[in-house]
Amino acid sequence: MAPLTKRRWSTRRQGKRRASIKARNISANKCSNCGQLKPVASACPKCGFYRGKQIVTIKQKKNKEKPSPEKEG
Repeated sequence: MAPLTKRRWSTRRQGKRRASIKARNISANKCSNCGQLKPVASACPKCGFYRGKQIVTIKQKKNKEKPSPEKEG
């Protein structure tokens, strides 16, 4: 078994500790190739370009053709 704490942490101390645990804002720039917003210093997730060069090849999703519903009668 793990040892028990001597005293319970007050809610104020607990809140002060948890205050630094938060979501950070991610800075984003526009892609120079497609104009999509992308994270700084990383390749564009949409087109795969970074600093004007193709770094990552992006696979295109195949659109499945849905059969058009034919109206009878």
